[in-house]
Amino acid sequence: MKRALNFNAGPAALPQAVLEKAQKEWLNYLDSGMAVMELSHRSAEYEQIHDSADRLLRRLMQIPDDYEVLFLQGGASLQFTMVPMNLLRNDETAYYIMTGSWSEKALSEARKIGSAASLASGKEGMYKNIPSIEASAPDDASYVHLTSNNTIFGTQWQTFPDLFNAPLVADMSSDILSKPINVNQFGLIYAGAQKNLGPSGVTVVIIKKDLLARSDERLPTMLSYQTHAKNRSLYNTPPTLSIYLLSLVLEWVESIGGLPAIEKINSEKAEILYDIIDESNGFYRGHADQGSRSLMNVTFKLETEAATGAFLEQAKEAGFIGLNGHRSIGGCRASLYNAVTIEQVNELAKFMKTFRKNY
Repeated sequence: MKRALNFNAGPAALPQAVLEKAQKEWLNYLDSGMAVMELSHRSAEYEQIHDSADRLLRRLMQIPDDYEVLFLQGGASLQFTMVPMNLLRNDETAYYIMTGSWSEKALSEARKIGSAASLASGKEGMYKNIPSIEASAPDDASYVHLTSNNTIFGTQWQTFPDLFNAPLVADMSSDILSKPINVNQFGLIYAGAQKNLGPSGVTVVIIKKDLLARSDERLPTMLSYQTHAKNRSLYNTPPTLSIYLLSLVLEWVESIGGLPAIEKINSEKAEILYDIIDESNGFYRGHADQGSRSLMNVTFKLETEAATGAFLEQAKEAGFIGLNGHRSIGGCRASLYNAVTIEQVNELAKFMKTFRKNY
């Protein structure tokens, strides 16, 4: 069967090896006579899946013991609300670093909960770069929030700010597991799974245990991190199939050499496309400034709207999926998440060269 050349921004491609293993186990997981989605979340078979996902993620990301790993639902969008509900203390302010649409939405939701403000913003520059942070967070900061990779504008933090007196919270939905990071820099990390971790339906939260004390007992039960930490993310029925596929993705990442190997591959993929853009004499025009370019989402336009439209139409005819830019800015976007292969990126690069030559 021919696989699509899938450059979707999310839900995104999954590794073929993961899909093949899931297919093999689809009807009869571990001789249980049941598919994973039929298993009780209290069963021994599912407990093994759940514990494996936790263990593998901790090992791959080198998550210290003083952090909880939670498997939740609701996507990053629910975390826009849960983070301030659980971490924003009275008489303090949540500060947000604005790098695109998702940080704007996160700030908007935080303002519904309490005091929240922008610490720095790249909006005036059309979000072409990551703003520099040269000072510590204000004294009244409950936490500082950033979005590590910006899918719409194609920018990514190259290094993270050290804010000293406030926990750093990061939405890593689109670049978690794409490279090694120092988890100790963060008080809380959250990520929807549907880019690098697995399918949609599960959200990973990595939170330092001492921050759990901020969760007010008056919070709704399901919106408190304490609830999920105390119950190992099993207070209610978790998204069992999504967590199973997440665990298979983690096995696959480990099998190919872990995050150092993944980072090397991702850097190579991005370099292939950025070279095509940079060597095109303006025929392809990248959105992001070079120092802020994302390894995950390569965003660009062509010389004219007509050329951009023709490119997207011919790319679709050639079998490429998901190259349209986000509806808010248009243009083109190639998402290079972990499951996208170097061979597929080379196919796209070849198409881009041919299109430029013939247009």
